[in-house]
Amino acid sequence: MHSLQVIDYMNRHPLVFNAAMSIEQAVDLLLQHKQTGGPVVDAQQRLVGFLSEQDCLAAMLRDTYHAEQSASVADCMYRGTVLSVTTSSSVIDLAQQMGNQRPKVYPVVDELGVLVGVITRADVLRAINFQLQDSYAAH
Repeated sequence: MHSLQVIDYMNRHPLVFNAAMSIEQAVDLLLQHKQTGGPVVDAQQRLVGFLSEQDCLAAMLRDTYHAEQSASVADCMYRGTVLSVTTSSSVIDLAQQMGNQRPKVYPVVDELGVLVGVITRADVLRAINFQLQDSYAAH
């Protein structure tokens, strides 16, 4: 089961944000796509941050309370080291990481930090379930 790799279960066409986008646009996309967050990339598609529902909610509440103009994704996104994985990462190792209250969505990047997809807890669960069902059927 350790041979399960992220590349085989990741979403290759994820919801992606850019830093200049308004929070309203980002929220519309999150709601439309029923996602909890997504990577923020620069013009070269390199990972520069992550925007979550929680980030959006905090920004929208702040803007409403202060009757301020709309914030941008850059104003609200997480800018620290974004936890990410590579295409060759082990799904099992990722599942173990996710068990420690880690993010529900991991950006998948290549060796240059360019975004190539995302993998979610649901994707990891699907991969492990598929592998287990496959091994049960073999016996």
